Amino acid sequence: MKRTFVHTAKFKTKRKATKSPTHAELLLRMYLESNPEALCMVRATLQCASELVQLPEADSRAVVRSVDEALANVIRHAYKGAGGLPIEMTCWRLLADRKTRRPCGLEIDLTDSGTPFDPKKLQGRALDDVRPGGLGLHFMKSSMDVVEFRRKNGRNVLRMVKYLAPVQREHQRQGE
Repeated sequence: MKRTFVHTAKFKTKRKATKSPTHAELLLRMYLESNPEALCMVRATLQCASELVQLPEADSRAVVRSVDEALANVIRHAYKGAGGLPIEMTCWRLLADRKTRRPCGLEIDLTDSGTPFDPKKLQGRALDDVRPGGLGLHFMKSSMDVVEFRRKNGRNVLRMVKYLAPVQREHQRQGE
């Protein structure tokens, strides 16, 4: 039986991430298995999370599509289509400052234990190459303000951030 576990919390924590604001609030931590049927629950959950941080509707749809694409890539590429393997999704409400608790964005971290990615292979194909597939990475990078891939403690970690206000995009790293 496939199970999806959701853990939610309402507490403040300081982030160690170097690229995000130091103040963030954990919205949820979801443990799921590499099962494409679970993606509909993830999409619904992300829709709610983006509403909590007051993302505009178009940005909310972009976040949901980006995470959906990223999870499909984990299942397809990191786990080579195998079911029942662990994926962790953590969502943070990024806060402008500690006093006002005004949200300034949403951060989603996806972690898997799949095949280590090769940063050289993380290139979307050319947009003028018209055929199915291969545009997910391009879409994620154009939709999100931050997209970072890294390998940490033997696991793949994808960090995506969408800010409320327009900000200058950070340099997007492709592995460490």
